[in-house]
Amino acid sequence: MALLPTRTKYRKVMRGKVKGNATRGNYVAFGDAGLQALEPGWITGRQIEAARVALSRAMGRGGKYWIRVFPHKPVSAKPLETRQGGGKGEPEFWCAVVKPGFVLFEVGGLGIDVCREALAKAAHKMPVRCRMIERKHDVG
Repeated sequence: MALLPTRTKYRKVMRGKVKGNATRGNYVAFGDAGLQALEPGWITGRQIEAARVALSRAMGRGGKYWIRVFPHKPVSAKPLETRQGGGKGEPEFWCAVVKPGFVLFEVGGLGIDVCREALAKAAHKMPVRCRMIERKHDVG
């Protein structure tokens, strides 16, 4: 199952630069623990799907997981051994632009050791360095 938007305003977008830290989506909102990106980068739809499969298999039947990242950006490429010119290449795949601090996945409903193990397996599928963070519980 490929992750991609159902429709977009523009078929092709410019590459852009990933600058600064995430100011939104940088805390655990739904589950008990989350996987937080530590460096900027692009995460493809295939990598997100691979991490989802690893996460669901590691968690077993219990618990629940949330995917907080979605690939909205089309990445185009020209075919191999093609001369320059002739315009921009066709969209090859979709990726999510991730800033440092963004929470990619969340898990809940399990023990913290099972959550840590499942998120570690998902982190191995990611092209950026990640760390596990826990939800901040309010006292009172």
